Amino acid sequence: MATETETKRHAPPRRHPPVRTVAIWGPIAVVAALSLFLVLGIWRHVHERHEEQSFAKQNSQVTVEVAKVKRDTKPQQLVLPGNMLAYEETTIYPRSNGYVAKWIVDIGDDVKQGDLLAIIETPEVDQQLAQARANYQLADQTAQRWTELAAKKVVSDQDRDEKVTAKRTAQAALEQLEKTQGFNKIIAPFAGKITARDVDVGALVSPTTPLFSIAQSDPLRVYVYVPQSNAPSIHEGEKAKVSVQEFPGTDFDGVVTRTAGALDPASRAMQVEVQVPNHEGKLFSGMYGEVRFQLVDKNAPLTVPANAFLFRTEGPEVATVTDEKKIHWARIKVGRDFGTEMEVLDGLKENSLVVVNPTDQLQDGLKVQIKPAPKPKGETPDSGAKKDNAGAK
Repeated sequence: MATETETKRHAPPRRHPPVRTVAIWGPIAVVAALSLFLVLGIWRHVHERHEEQSFAKQNSQVTVEVAKVKRDTKPQQLVLPGNMLAYEETTIYPRSNGYVAKWIVDIGDDVKQGDLLAIIETPEVDQQLAQARANYQLADQTAQRWTELAAKKVVSDQDRDEKVTAKRTAQAALEQLEKTQGFNKIIAPFAGKITARDVDVGALVSPTTPLFSIAQSDPLRVYVYVPQSNAPSIHEGEKAKVSVQEFPGTDFDGVVTRTAGALDPASRAMQVEVQVPNHEGKLFSGMYGEVRFQLVDKNAPLTVPANAFLFRTEGPEVATVTDEKKIHWARIKVGRDFGTEMEVLDGLKENSLVVVNPTDQLQDGLKVQIKPAPKPKGETPDSGAKKDNAGAK
């Protein structure tokens, strides 16, 4: 059995790498490592660029439904109580003292302008008129004689002028009494209907005694008081509908002819006159009715769909789409709730675009494609009209 010494003696000698080989392969390994790192860096940059392009391409294909910010131009129905008055109405009085000799018309009669209504006997005026005629005749004759005498230089020009002046005075008194006597005929001042007769034959009358009442009821004037909030929307020529309880289901067409142009400080309302044709005579002066306006407020509030809001901790926000088709979140101030729409008090401009049913995934600056949001089913032009019964009783 060989000893350890013999085994070491017969073992082959150990070889060591030459110094030249190590000197060659060392730099090569370093260069290879650096090249590997460079390739990995380039690959990572290309991969990130590819991901960015893919993300941008994917985002450029995001399509959102948008709606336009608009004013609430739906007609607003305003219902107000109205009092009907005749277009022209007056009470007729005599112009002189006397007795009723005859009345020609009675309650309910239609008359024309200038028609004879009654005759008044005026005995005192008749007596005064006879005296005035006698005075005028005397003054006329005296003035003629004194004019002839003045021409012959018998009397002075001063005396003649006094007699001529006295004649003119008597003539004026006579003409005044003739006109007063003419007042014994009571004449209709305008066409209309006799609504009252306050005297009988033989009654003693004076200038303060009412004789007849006459009213012209075609057209009728309907007066309403419009609240301050609606007054700017009422203009001459505005259409209106008038209804009365006596004719259910029937509307009478009317038009605004006058507005007061000022508010009553006590009620903060403006008086408005609506004229209603009444050719058939169905409506009467003094009736009570309701007047309905369909108003469009040019300064109406801005509205957006109710599903365009996101209520966040900072407050309500909407996603708007800029001219560059990019998302921009805007914080807004909301007002009244109209059901399918909400009033916007601040934060948006008219005609800007907002995203319907937005999500938190829509980030600021995201480029999108847009399409109009479909209108709610069953929506009609008047479906959103609001009704205001301000002042209705």
